[in-house]
Amino acid sequence: MQKPAQKIQLIKLDKFLLLALSLVLFLHYGKLASESIDHTLLTFFASIATLPVLYSAYQALRNRKITVDLLAGIALAVSLLNYEWASAVFINLMLTSARIFDAYTRNRARKAILSLMKLKPEKVKVKKGDEIIEEAISKIKSGDLIIVELGERVPVDGIVIEGYAQIDQSSLTGESLPVNKNIGDEVLSSTLNVSGSLVIRAEKVGKDTTFEKIIRLVEQSQKDKAGIQTIADKFTAWYIGITLLGSVLVWIFSRNLNLVLSILLVTCADDIAVAIPMAFSAGISNAAKKGIIIKGGSFLEGLVRVKTIVVDKTGTLTKGKLKVCKIYVFNGKTEQEIVSLAAGADFFSTHPIARAIVQYADEQKISFEKTDKFKEVSGKGAIAIIDEKKVICGKIAFLEEEGVIFSLKQKAEIEKIKETEYGSILLVAKDNQPEGLILLEDEIRPEVKGTIEKFYAMGIEKVIMLTGDNEKSAQKVAQKIGLTAYHAELLPEDKLNYVKKYLNDKNKVAMIGDGVNDAASLALADVGIAMGAIGTDAAIEAADIALMKDDFSKVGEAIELSQLVAKISKQDFWIWGIVNAGGLALVFFRIIGPEGAAAFNFITDFFPLLNSMRMFGRGFGFFEKRKRK
Repeated sequence: MQKPAQKIQLIKLDKFLLLALSLVLFLHYGKLASESIDHTLLTFFASIATLPVLYSAYQALRNRKITVDLLAGIALAVSLLNYEWASAVFINLMLTSARIFDAYTRNRARKAILSLMKLKPEKVKVKKGDEIIEEAISKIKSGDLIIVELGERVPVDGIVIEGYAQIDQSSLTGESLPVNKNIGDEVLSSTLNVSGSLVIRAEKVGKDTTFEKIIRLVEQSQKDKAGIQTIADKFTAWYIGITLLGSVLVWIFSRNLNLVLSILLVTCADDIAVAIPMAFSAGISNAAKKGIIIKGGSFLEGLVRVKTIVVDKTGTLTKGKLKVCKIYVFNGKTEQEIVSLAAGADFFSTHPIARAIVQYADEQKISFEKTDKFKEVSGKGAIAIIDEKKVICGKIAFLEEEGVIFSLKQKAEIEKIKETEYGSILLVAKDNQPEGLILLEDEIRPEVKGTIEKFYAMGIEKVIMLTGDNEKSAQKVAQKIGLTAYHAELLPEDKLNYVKKYLNDKNKVAMIGDGVNDAASLALADVGIAMGAIGTDAAIEAADIALMKDDFSKVGEAIELSQLVAKISKQDFWIWGIVNAGGLALVFFRIIGPEGAAAFNFITDFFPLLNSMRMFGRGFGFFEKRKRK
């Protein structure tokens, strides 16, 4: 593996060779040098420039790989032995240009990472008692109080304990509008304070921050190789074998070395080996700027083959912020009593339903007793001991498992609510007696329906919603967003089983979830997409693609981007094939010889590279134009 210093030296050498080879050809075809000087320059630089190609081919063979440098090395060696100096200079000029293009592509990706690194402040203000001191970011520990003034970047992931500010989160989420931050709100590293000042308690520092994790993901994505790139490598090996075999047969039947040399000079090139990775690298970089973190080219390529999308409802299709809308009581209880029991039992739970009920109790100033005698059963409910009484909250099946007895009238009432109301139902019982139920609703994201319509327009065949809600609630949500396929009343393991069910060898399955409860399903799917992964460790680890903003339409953008990259990559193959076919026709019809073949190769091999370079300039402008139409 080459060290950074070695890579810099090689790039400098290639830049020198590019200038030298261009100058030599200019002098040669302009007849600006004497015959002896012209011959010396051609011979010297053709030979010198061939050495890196031969060395690269040798290194590849040592590693049991066949690359285009092998074919190019053979063509160059034959050119030199046949005294075709100008031809060798032309081919070396093309190969040198391709290496510089490759370095340029890698440098663009590296600059993206370096630009992210610049967002990390080196010094921070730390509050210690009444004193404020400035310390290096490397010395900050979890629990330290950090002061972030107007115009400064947040150096850690933490919680606001004093102040108010508007925070620009575009470095992480891609969204342009600042977000209000008050006491108790979470703030993330690298985000910019555009109004106000804050005192933040550091929760995650150094490599544990969301910002650092994103940098590692971007670095990882550059190392991953897409399936289509692997196909390019395999095709190149096959292509080289056919070309060499064909050249040998032509020599056997024609004994015409110039013809053989012309074939080799037309067909040897590094263009496709550079063009395909260039398109993928540009695609991943463009996505990152928009808050779509793609872990590697293989996942970008995998999106193209996705025909089935499985999506979790809560927090993905909906905002995941449930609100108490109705309270039903049994046995003469009051609404306040039901809320007090549920809030006390669920106070230590992190489930969205539990948090909504606790928030409602606080807003309505309903008192409740907090208890640490609490047990949560995933996907079912919670059990707590309050005033020496057993309080159970959850689904009816769970309550019945725990010994709660419902009368026929109560069951009929519950069923009627399920049939007529939309939302999640939480039943509450005390000492095995039903006390009442709380109905909560979750707002559907406004962009969901339009995005699902776009999925179908882009060739997605199935979109399936998975939810733990009851059948009626699931049906109502599905109707509102335009879905016909859904599965309701699911536990986390049920969701995993449905993902397994849809997996097949022909088409890939994408799973979209919030990355917490859906981590296992995200990891199992061919392509796991986590919504709102910002600040969520489980999402970043489990998902293949992480959306840093809670915006469902970003999934559509990611799929559209993958299709664009695939389209450009296929175009590169077609351009490569058509150009080589045209060049071979010119050779076999004796229109061009070795020197003409080399010149033809030099000119036409830029076509795939220029085609892939369109990805760098366009970003997501392609999508924006389509939306305006």
